[in-house]
Parts: sequence; structure tokens; C-alpha cells
Amino acid sequence: MGDQLIRIPRVDFEGRTQPYDTIAGLRALVARHPNLQGIVRAREALDLMRVGADSAPESLLRLAIADAGLPEPELQVPLRAGDVRSPSADLGYRNGRLAIQYDGGHHLGEAQIFSDRRRNKAFESAGWTVLVFDKDDHADDFRRAVEQIKRALRNGWLDHPQASGFASGA
Repeated sequence: MGDQLIRIPRVDFEGRTQPYDTIAGLRALVARHPNLQGIVRAREALDLMRVGADSAPESLLRLAIADAGLPEPELQVPLRAGDVRSPSADLGYRNGRLAIQYDGGHHLGEAQIFSDRRRNKAFESAGWTVLVFDKDDHADDFRRAVEQIKRALRNGWLDHPQASGFASGA
């Protein structure tokens, strides 16, 4: 829920340009209510919030990755950094050349399937591994997804030793 409060909205889809709040704004709110029931959990949640997740399942996948002790992925990773028209991955590891997508229900339409295929092929053509997860992965709390990500990172990091020593630590 926190990620959804602070995410940068997509004007074309939502008709708004500003997030509902910011981490700083939420921290100020929490600070004003130090004795409120649940305040400790609220502070902990603030530390886990990130701008960039476009859906609750993306946030839950990111948290499952973190719970597994893996490096935190980037959010909304463009294939070509600095290019606003570049396809992007929901989550990913640029150094490991791993793009991670969560495809929710709206990805089942014919036009979206075509767009998703084009996006994934662009990443694959550039030498990235693309992993796509969906509601079935969400239903098992992303356990299988995390195992796939671990394997892909081991393989990708072996090819990119500058990437913080993950291959030896996972």
C-alpha cells in the first residue's frame, strides 16, 4: 500500500500528475503521532517503501526478493538508460542483465500481449534474461519466482564480476 501512495502516477492512465504523498510527508505524519497504535509498524513500513512500483504485486515481489536476502532490484528499469521511449522492466538488475516483469490481468488483452512480446524481445536482443511472473506466482507468495531469480542472478552475475560479489554470496 505504501508504494502505491508514493508512486509517480502515469498521467495517461490516471489523470493525475502527483503522487498521493511522499515518503517525507508520510514520515512527518508518523512523527506527529508518536503514541498512535501501530506507529512502530508504520515506521518499519516507511523504511520498506520505494517509488517506482506500478502495482501491489510488483511491491510484494520486491519484498519477497529482499526477504530472500537478494540484492534489492531497481524499479522501472529502462533498457536504454536516459531514453524515455525505451522499453522498461518492472524490476531488474542492470549489472546482471536481468529484467523482471509482473504481468497482471490487463496483460491478457491482445494488444497488450503484442506490446509485452515486443518489450521482452528488445531486452532479450540486448542480451538480457527476461523473467515474467503472474497471479500464479503471486498466489504462492513468489517462492518459485524468487528461486528463478536467484538462478538467473547467479548466471548473470558470473558474466559481470563487477556486480558486488553476488555469485559467491547467494
